[in-house]
Amino acid sequence: MTRKERFKYILDYFRKEQGPVTTELEFGSAFQLIVATLLSAQCTDKRINMITPELYRHYPTAEAMAQADWEDIFQLIKSVSYPNSKAHHLSEMAKILVERFNGEVPDNTDDLTQLPGVGRKTANVVQAVWFGKPTLAVDTHVYRVSHRLGLVPETANTPLKVELELMKYIPKADVGNAHHWLLLHGRYICKSQRPQCQDCPFSTFCPTGVKILKEKQASAPSETAVKKP
Repeated sequence: MTRKERFKYILDYFRKEQGPVTTELEFGSAFQLIVATLLSAQCTDKRINMITPELYRHYPTAEAMAQADWEDIFQLIKSVSYPNSKAHHLSEMAKILVERFNGEVPDNTDDLTQLPGVGRKTANVVQAVWFGKPTLAVDTHVYRVSHRLGLVPETANTPLKVELELMKYIPKADVGNAHHWLLLHGRYICKSQRPQCQDCPFSTFCPTGVKILKEKQASAPSETAVKKP
């Protein structure tokens, strides 16, 4: 199967079986989306959704958060990963949004990545989810699944390289959904430590899946083996 054929099969499956999808993070504005996405780095969406309602209640806008001390923000997010640095980033991000962008979240990569704590992945999420742009965020799930399924070559050894490789084959109309399709596949099926290859619709041609299933079959006891008394 060529890489082009591999992409077609996988995208056709996701279109049919999942259709349009979006982030599992909860938010009500562009500002709340960028806050949640920043907080979600190396943390589960479930945990972020547990703490953001109270955070949004205190600081619903960039203007409100810009007035807060980072220590107060810290108290509301201290159960997430790296709360100290994230509290600093949120405080500084809000201030820059107010000072440079009139409190509004910008809609392009150059401006978004000027904000503290906002890298290319977060910028791409905001542009795709809120602004509907064909940007593809590569997080750990997308990176892992892309390599395991053979969608990208081994030389695509950075998130940016993976993004550029994926963009060569994914139709523009599918880009926004493709991020979530691959992410959710990695979160629930193609897990980091225990991939559920037996439940994967791509296991017959996935290089990693084929290998794992063969190893399981080889290590399984033979049905014809004589049982010990």
